[in-house]
Amino acid sequence: MKKILILVSLLAVLALAACGGGDESSSEGDNNTIKVGASSIPHAEILEEAKPLLEEEGITLEVEPYEDYVLPNDDLANGEIDANYFQHIPYLEQTIADTGYELTEIGGIHIEPIGVYSKDIPSVDDIPEGTEVIMSNSVPDHGRILSLFEAKGLITLDENVDKETATVDDIVENPKKLEFSPDYNAELLPEYYNSEENVLVVINTNFAIQAGLNPLDDSLFVEGEESPYVNVIAVREEDKDKEALNKLVDVLHSEEIQNYILEEYEGAVVPVGGKE
Repeated sequence: MKKILILVSLLAVLALAACGGGDESSSEGDNNTIKVGASSIPHAEILEEAKPLLEEEGITLEVEPYEDYVLPNDDLANGEIDANYFQHIPYLEQTIADTGYELTEIGGIHIEPIGVYSKDIPSVDDIPEGTEVIMSNSVPDHGRILSLFEAKGLITLDENVDKETATVDDIVENPKKLEFSPDYNAELLPEYYNSEENVLVVINTNFAIQAGLNPLDDSLFVEGEESPYVNVIAVREEDKDKEALNKLVDVLHSEEIQNYILEEYEGAVVPVGGKE
């Protein structure tokens, strides 16, 4: 009987020790492992390139790929991921305004100049009257897109409207009578580019690259490098000073990663140097 009691006591001690060790390991893993949601291209690719550099800093990076623009912020707010890397500042600000999520950005990493594509229309001068313009249903991108069309002399926006928040209702001159259709899912735009005839399709660079398009070579016209729509690392407000997340930003700003972006995407993705 004494042997049985000793054995039971020993097993209990071992079980407690195992639980204590597990808690310590889990806590340590939480501090040194970060899970970042990202669009597959180019964001997730850039993060994969950063993994070895973060490992040298004692940080393990897990990359969670996304194919839409809604779930990454939902999952970040809900604690499913520690950060995300897919969106520009106006989109993040609009999401916060719409949802009340307590999110913020801790650094700008790159700009993806948005482009206008057509399989059938060879140049801006050849755009026929009444051409449909297929564009994303992402409202924060509408002012960006319309400003691009205005810069090309295709439309004029109300001078009293902030260009970043302009909508199709703010167009005051449209000499070619372009028909703007701002209600398409951004990830499906390359499919419309391939299937629709005699249309203009405005495609975000990440989806363009994913579809084998180079914004500099294949677009009818594209934003310049001065675009203010910098893609950022977004986190929960409570985590904005977390060391591992800020180290991620530092690594993405490193010369090695900046050079990778320039070489890999040949100007279709433009790195930015410092924190916003």
